[in-house]
Amino acid sequence: MLNPAVQHQADMAFSHARRRAFFQRILGFLTGHRPGDLLSFDQVRAKLKVRGQHYIGTQTIPIDQIVGSTGRYHEFNRAFLPTQDHIRERWMRVYSVAHSLTGFPPIDVYKIGDAYFVRDGHHRVSVLKELGAPTVEATVTELDTPVPFSPDVQVSDLDLKEEYAVFLVDTGLDKLRPGAQIEFTLPGQYHKLYEHIAVHRHFLGLAEQREIPWPEAVARWYDEVYQPVVQVIREEEILEDFPDRTEADLYLWILEHRHYLSERYGQDVPLEQAAAEFSRDYSRGPGRKQLETGVKKARENGSSSAQEVEGEAAGG
Repeated sequence: MLNPAVQHQADMAFSHARRRAFFQRILGFLTGHRPGDLLSFDQVRAKLKVRGQHYIGTQTIPIDQIVGSTGRYHEFNRAFLPTQDHIRERWMRVYSVAHSLTGFPPIDVYKIGDAYFVRDGHHRVSVLKELGAPTVEATVTELDTPVPFSPDVQVSDLDLKEEYAVFLVDTGLDKLRPGAQIEFTLPGQYHKLYEHIAVHRHFLGLAEQREIPWPEAVARWYDEVYQPVVQVIREEEILEDFPDRTEADLYLWILEHRHYLSERYGQDVPLEQAAAEFSRDYSRGPGRKQLETGVKKARENGSSSAQEVEGEAAGG
C-alpha cells in the first residue's frame, strides 16, 4: 500500500504531467506545430527494411534519445508525458518506487541508429523524465539497418526513410561504398537517381563496348557523377545558403540547373558555373521564394509534382 504522503505527491505529479501534455497539444493546434508523437517500433522496423538484430547488453542510455514504443505509443507523447488517464494508477505506483530504496530494474529497449524504442518500462521512463533524470539503465537489442536514424525523426519523416531503405536494398550502395549517405528532404527523389545510374551505365557500356554489371554501374555513378557534384557543393560552401536542405537535394537541383543553362547557352556549362549560378539565383530574394514555393508544393502534392516543380524552380 502506498504511503499516503507519497500517494498524494504521486497523484499531484501525474496530474501535472497530464496538464503539460494537454497544453502541449493545445499549443500545437494554435501554432500549427503538433507535439511529437511516439514512433511505432513495428512501423519503423518495416519501413527501414531491417536486416537483423543482436543483443548488446545492459547500458546507461540517454532518456532524450528514447523516441518510440513497441505498443504503447498512444499512451505517451514524444516527451513521454502521459496522454491517457487510465494509466494513472500504474504511473503512481512507479512514481512511489522511484521515491523508495527499492530502485528500478533496467528497462528493455530496441536501438535503431541513435534512437531507442521501449519494449518494457514505459511508465518508468515517463516518471524518470518527470523527475528530471537524464539517463536510465536499459537492456539493449540493436537492429541492423543501413539507414541513418536519429532521435529527431518524426512520423512524417518515415516515408522518406523507407524510400532510402528501398534504394539501398536495390542498389547495394551501402555495401559498395560504406559510409555513403544520400538523403533527401522531399519525397519521390530516389527514382531520379535510378535514372542517373541507368544513363551512366548506358554510356559506360557504349564507351567500353561491354555490358556493365549493375553493381559496377552503381559504384561508378557514385564515384564519377554524384561525388564530383557533392565536392563542388562542399568547396563552394553552397549548403550554407540552403540550411534546411541536403547535399542530395542540391545535387539534383544543380544538375537540372546545369541542363537548363546548357540549353540556354547552346553549349555545355561547367559544373562549377552551374553550381555558382544556382546558388546566386536561388539562395536569396525572389529566386529563394520561388524555390521554397516549389518545395512546399512538392511536399503537398507528392513525388510526381515534386519532379515538375523542381524542374521549374531549377530551370527558371
